[in-house]
Amino acid sequence: MSNIENNFPDDSAKGLTGQGKTLWKRWQANAEKNPDREAIVHWVAGEEPIRWTYKSLIDTAKKYSVKAKEAGIKKGDVCAIVMHHNPFFYPLYLGISRMGALPAVLAYPNPRLHPDKFRQGIEGMAQRSGLDYILTERELDPVIHPLIEKPGSTIKSVFFPLDWNIETDIDPKLDAEIEQIAISINEEEPILLQHSSGTTGLQKPVILSHRAVLNHAQNLGNALKLSDKDKIVSWLPLYHDFGLIACFQIPLAFGITTVQINPFEWVLAPILLLEAITKEKGTLTCLPNFAYNVLAEKIHDDELSDISLESLRLVVNGAEPVRHDSHIKFTEKFVKYGFNPLALTVLYGMAEVSLCLTLTEPGKPIKELIVDRNELSRGFLKLADENSVKRVSVSCGRLIDGCDARIVDENRKDVADGIVGEVAVKSVSMFDGYRNYPEKTAEVVENGWYFTGDWGFRYQNEFFIIGRKKDLIIVAGKNIYPEDIEDALNQVDGIIPGRVISFGEEDEKMGTEQIAVVAETKEETEIGRNKIRLDILKAGMAIDVNIHKVYLVPPRWLIKSSAGKPSRSANKERILSREDKQVWSR
Repeated sequence: MSNIENNFPDDSAKGLTGQGKTLWKRWQANAEKNPDREAIVHWVAGEEPIRWTYKSLIDTAKKYSVKAKEAGIKKGDVCAIVMHHNPFFYPLYLGISRMGALPAVLAYPNPRLHPDKFRQGIEGMAQRSGLDYILTERELDPVIHPLIEKPGSTIKSVFFPLDWNIETDIDPKLDAEIEQIAISINEEEPILLQHSSGTTGLQKPVILSHRAVLNHAQNLGNALKLSDKDKIVSWLPLYHDFGLIACFQIPLAFGITTVQINPFEWVLAPILLLEAITKEKGTLTCLPNFAYNVLAEKIHDDELSDISLESLRLVVNGAEPVRHDSHIKFTEKFVKYGFNPLALTVLYGMAEVSLCLTLTEPGKPIKELIVDRNELSRGFLKLADENSVKRVSVSCGRLIDGCDARIVDENRKDVADGIVGEVAVKSVSMFDGYRNYPEKTAEVVENGWYFTGDWGFRYQNEFFIIGRKKDLIIVAGKNIYPEDIEDALNQVDGIIPGRVISFGEEDEKMGTEQIAVVAETKEETEIGRNKIRLDILKAGMAIDVNIHKVYLVPPRWLIKSSAGKPSRSANKERILSREDKQVWSR
């Protein structure tokens, strides 16, 4: 199996990057070298997949770029794309990139989200990111159109590209003009805008250059040992960096195939991912940690009779803290369907470095440490003994090429290995700052280092990430990681797994924070809820944690971040507002 770099034209002997290299040129080169190779397989449940070859994708992208230019879009404009899972999203995205405009994928509104809330989120992004145009579906026009007429709005117009007629021949003059623009773009110029994870309207706009994305495709692709035999299968939303970079930009840059599944359909029927892997002979998929639990717990064995996971060589865990128990559940469930436990792989990263910083070695066991939880809460790594309250810490691997990282204290000074601190990173695929947000950029970037706000430690050159600095709970001087509490409470009968968050609630009388938890439950009786509360308190005591407040809420109450995880800060704000009558508090 040859390294995939050999699939590129001779002028790419130095890798994916080089003088004047851009993503459009890379996409064109792939289409010229392998015009009939499948680029994107658009997967819809119960339907025959739509298969874009590299040639058909590029040809259609050119048509969309001409239509966009006719609509008035020009180089440098930020074009927010808000669409359902649609086969024409892909050439539209590439066409916007071709003309030097910046595509920014935003989440399509959840049916449960009130139109005013969605509109406020778009407005917040527009004011911060400077959105120029919104490309969406006609059904959203009544929701979005009022933003254009609002005083001070940066949004110039709303377009409906799915209504554009791309069946006719394109204007050769306009096409030639756009091609000249594409040729003139250099690798230092921006290619896309993505919003870092957060609740709608609070996300930070990350600008990435062609150089950053191509550097990352080169370095992460090499670390993953990508080859021309690989096929990536993904349900991840493209408004999140894990989906956009790992499962869209990188395969397109390398010239391999990606299978794209509707995220909304996957949530309703997780078996879709396994069906696509089986039928398409997928070799690699990427999952946030919660998805391992969903796949292991929500799919019945009688659905798996035709499933084979033998083709999978990598299942990459990322985008949220990695849990030992999740890997165990997943492996035990699917090993009898051909899954190789050594396919489990972990990455750690963030949108600000394009995606990935560290990766565990493909095909090798992931290092796990059983540590003393109390010592870790004091900021020190100590391997557990028989008297310890234990925590399993899962490695996120070693640095990939082009990346560097340090663990620092509150003064941003380096600390020794085995000491918990903030992770600071530097990368050849770093962002160019938050768009229109210099004060926020200055807060987190210093002397070329990005300070992530993540807590972790280094041990034998591997990095272990244990939580977010802003989510840390401090009770009477003791550091408590909410992930530890949530892991324990997810085992409590009556709580919906994965639907619990913990946070620190100020106790003015005691002069410190106290631990509060919010947990979703289907239990409808007060007797049943009282038992759940008692079990929650016992689960806390079992890990030497005193839970002060328990808030029980009905299913689907918790607010999610753009990454699909319950947001601690947003839910804390909601619960403490005392306005929701659906909360059953202790």
